[in-house]
Amino acid sequence: MTHNIHLDPVTASLKQLSSVRIEPLDLLPRRNLVEKLIELMLSGPPPGPLAAAAGLEEVAGAIDTVDTGDLRVVVFGGGSGLSNVIGGDSRNPRWYRKPFAGLKEIFPKTSSIVCVTDDGGSTGELLKDLPLVAIGDLRHVLLSSIRLAKLKTQYNITGQEAVKAAGVLHSLLNFRFDKRPESVNDLFIDRKIRFTDLPEKMAKSLLELLEVIFFDLRLSRLLDRPHCLGNLLLVAAIYNQVKRGLDVDKEALVSGIKKFADLLGANPEAVLPCVANPAHLNIMYANGIVVTGEDKSSKAQRDCPVDRVFVEFSSPPVILPEAITNIEQADIIVFAPGSLYTSIIPILQIPELAEAVRANRQALKILVANLWIQRGETDLVRDDPRRRFYVSDLIKAYHRNIPGGVKELFEQVLLLGLQDIPGNILQSYAVEGKMPIYLDRGKVWQMGFAPIEAKIFSEPALHDRLVQHDAAALAQAVKTIWAVRYHIPREVESSLTSPHKSASLIIQHNHYTPSQRFIALKYKLKEIDHSGLSNRFEEIFWRHQDIRIDHLNRVKNIKLVSRDDWRRNQSWDKIYSYYNPEDSTIYIRQDLCDKESARLETSFLVALGQSLLGDYTAEKKMIPVEHQGETVGRIFQLTLRENCRQVSYFSFAAISHYLKLVRMNQSAKNKNIYTRLINGAEGFTPPGLLMGLVYAWYLDNRLAPFVEYKMAIVKNDTSDLVQEQVKMLNRRLDLINFFRKIVFRHNSSVYKQEN
Repeated sequence: MTHNIHLDPVTASLKQLSSVRIEPLDLLPRRNLVEKLIELMLSGPPPGPLAAAAGLEEVAGAIDTVDTGDLRVVVFGGGSGLSNVIGGDSRNPRWYRKPFAGLKEIFPKTSSIVCVTDDGGSTGELLKDLPLVAIGDLRHVLLSSIRLAKLKTQYNITGQEAVKAAGVLHSLLNFRFDKRPESVNDLFIDRKIRFTDLPEKMAKSLLELLEVIFFDLRLSRLLDRPHCLGNLLLVAAIYNQVKRGLDVDKEALVSGIKKFADLLGANPEAVLPCVANPAHLNIMYANGIVVTGEDKSSKAQRDCPVDRVFVEFSSPPVILPEAITNIEQADIIVFAPGSLYTSIIPILQIPELAEAVRANRQALKILVANLWIQRGETDLVRDDPRRRFYVSDLIKAYHRNIPGGVKELFEQVLLLGLQDIPGNILQSYAVEGKMPIYLDRGKVWQMGFAPIEAKIFSEPALHDRLVQHDAAALAQAVKTIWAVRYHIPREVESSLTSPHKSASLIIQHNHYTPSQRFIALKYKLKEIDHSGLSNRFEEIFWRHQDIRIDHLNRVKNIKLVSRDDWRRNQSWDKIYSYYNPEDSTIYIRQDLCDKESARLETSFLVALGQSLLGDYTAEKKMIPVEHQGETVGRIFQLTLRENCRQVSYFSFAAISHYLKLVRMNQSAKNKNIYTRLINGAEGFTPPGLLMGLVYAWYLDNRLAPFVEYKMAIVKNDTSDLVQEQVKMLNRRLDLINFFRKIVFRHNSSVYKQEN
């Protein structure tokens, strides 16, 4: 006789079910045991025989009674995806209606490790002034981490009072202003934020932090920029731990975050940054272009698949011992959904963090897959840009971009079942260009991972025709997976090839932090700009982090010229700006400044690109070519200055290489003379103008459609049967490499690694 005394309640209940003639689990509309049990926990027993329903209810009760109070959960991610998993998206205007849900309530010992490479919005404004990690996502997750039980115990308040306090915190931490407030009271003059609904001690501490923002000279200048108040409150909490100066060591950073978390009603150790020093992202596209900055990469629209992503530091990454300890002690590790290349991957490129995850062989490890493709990231597939994006593509992207690959980082892939979403809602999303990430179950299994489809979307949001993760449903799914973890089939041998374990994707440069670069650029512009547009130029430089400070070395002046006084010959182009090497001045037609900023930006970037060549020519001329008394073409001839007389960003060898790339022919008799034959009335773009156009296109391809036309071949399939096409493709790719390596100095060895 078999006794169930040694079996855990879940196993005993499942064993009992198997003795019933009608298999009750067959009544649940899912593929495998784990999916069926998650369905049971989320939707309850389906209609059926009473005996079967009773058995299912017994299993559900057993899962429900699994004690999760002491389980340690670590969640990786950034922004809305991580926040939503922890306790609901705290930036959502409706979050305050249900603030106490998600992993934090089922697993009280949940902690987050947050990606800190964001550089947009208020966070970007802070990075201009402070040598800090990106703050915005930390603030976002801190708010979503506040817990009902802790608020009630810590502040001796009721559940209803805790809900009111969460509503005030939601309004306060998400409050934004775009002009400098004169005082704390002035901040809220048009916004009803009821501090009286907060516990007295909490209200007093938050008001003290607000006073710090206004009266600490290191922070008061921040009020001149548009900001999210929650970011400033967190910054104030951090700088309360710094006695003098702006530099923040890891002890002060962690202490400030912990104190702020505790003040809000979250566990002090609930949220940690993945590193303690500033970092930013470099996104490399399949055509070889590198774009710097997370915010810019999300808006780049390069119409080209992302190849790889790299984290760049101005100094070696500073790892937090607390983060390593949390990973080592974790019972469950969850990778939250979010931007593929800008949330999880940057964290796991820190070797110490990835290795700590791999070393923890006891933890349950779950990847929560994204719901939708993301423009600029997963809208194009690296292997075949014409097809849609699958879960296997998601896994391959992780594998390619994480040193050592994805083995032992996660075992299960939890994702939303598209069959649960009404077709009309999916169709309306498709009309908006928003497509789901599809599950290719067989391929995911072959890769060695167990796909788990579940109804983890928000029902209330669905009524508003929105599809997003539901914090409570997702947390219940994770609990169910934990409860039946021993019943999940073992992974098969992975079909993924092993990447080079030693290949690091971190770039380290001894150069400026974002704030140091911004300050240096401001001083440089102050010296050379006589147009009165310094603020607009500062924003251009901030948007384009790839522009080096030494790109301005050949510019001594920036001047505006009225339309009536504009004497520039436009026979070659309609670009109303240019660089004059004779007086080292960028000239821009004044009326461009009165129109949309993109026109000014385009013109300035083209002229700045031209300036890199400097005063590199001794002579330029156009020579007619005649045949039988008729002009059949022209020869554009360019004579370089002698090497010692050149004033250029480039070396003589680099200029020579560039001219050959743009199809100028070097004379066999005189290495300083280059020519280009132009047939008939064929158009021609001089090398100087082309330098400026490609410079602008490389930074942001929305700026120069002409160059996009010229570079279109890099996006098309070529045939080796047509040699001219192959040659043209190679020239275009070589030109991109020239700009990446020589112009923008993205020449780290990591760009050459193949995974």
